[in-house]
Amino acid sequence: MLDIQRLDHVGIRISDRESSIAFYERLGFEVVIDGGYDAGHPIVMRHPSGLVFNLLGPATKRQGENVLMDEVDKYPGITHVALKINAIEDAERLFADGGIAVTGRREFRGVMAVFVRDPDRNVLEIIGPGPDVAELIADHQHGS
Repeated sequence: MLDIQRLDHVGIRISDRESSIAFYERLGFEVVIDGGYDAGHPIVMRHPSGLVFNLLGPATKRQGENVLMDEVDKYPGITHVALKINAIEDAERLFADGGIAVTGRREFRGVMAVFVRDPDRNVLEIIGPGPDVAELIADHQHGS
């Protein structure tokens, strides 16, 4: 077993530097450094929670589509990042005020979640207060 301490960062390939930075800044991330975006190195963005996203680019193929989510054929890979928050209403208000479309909503065993997409259609699931999803699914499978 690996002695994993925490998630270090999530790498996200993007096609437009400015629109992606603006999107993630709206969520509270700040640019730490542009490590050389035009040469394929990350723009490092950190959220006050400690979460770090590395925006990589520029993407050169299939811009504006997400092959993992938008196609009938299901390819392997990471389909979304889920972020736990204290109040789903805060997310709904932030998205409405910022013109960010909510592309899905879900309630599972009393826990609300909304889905949004960044400018390259990468999916973020925003999960409201309540038990962790792993716990919810385990309880559901065991008939609790």
